[in-house]
Amino acid sequence: MDDKLTVTVKILDKEYLIACRAHEREELLATVHYLNEKMREIRDRGLVLGTERVAVMAALNIAHELLQNGGEREREREQVKARTEAMLQGIERTLAEL
Repeated sequence: MDDKLTVTVKILDKEYLIACRAHEREELLATVHYLNEKMREIRDRGLVLGTERVAVMAALNIAHELLQNGGEREREREQVKARTEAMLQGIERTLAEL
């Protein structure tokens, strides 16, 4: 059984208590670190003022990255599918010749 726990994290120098399962703790900490870095980058550029606006811009940037990565993965899947189909056709031709 996986126990739930409360983890204290710090984002832009503000502490938050977040509940998670024990086995998710390390992933949560890595996620918080990533978010904190993104928010610091935006804040330190000085173009966006206010923690809430920095958080929204970070969320938009992360969502954009996620969508771009998803698109790249889809293109890779399509390439693999096309190569697999070509190999299967080659195998079928070879078997037909035998």
